Amino acid sequence: MGTGITAQALQARLEATLAPTLLEVIDESAAHAGHAGADGTGSGTHFRVRISSPRFEGLPRVARHRLVYDALRDFVTAGLHALAIETP
Repeated sequence: MGTGITAQALQARLEATLAPTLLEVIDESAAHAGHAGADGTGSGTHFRVRISSPRFEGLPRVARHRLVYDALRDFVTAGLHALAIETP
């Protein structure tokens, strides 16, 4: 039984909430099989997000990451276990 969380769903949410100029969402769940938070399906639990947005202008890295986490909060509640965020 997987989380049902997809890279496409995360991407759609981030596009809608942060209007990014750069966005890449990668499902890295398969590389974390057997690790904490993995659900055995190889998808939907571990993601990497590369994102740049005008909303990040002038904000420190922690504040940029908080905006991303806030946008994806309900995915975390639904089973997203790990989120690596890169804000170039």
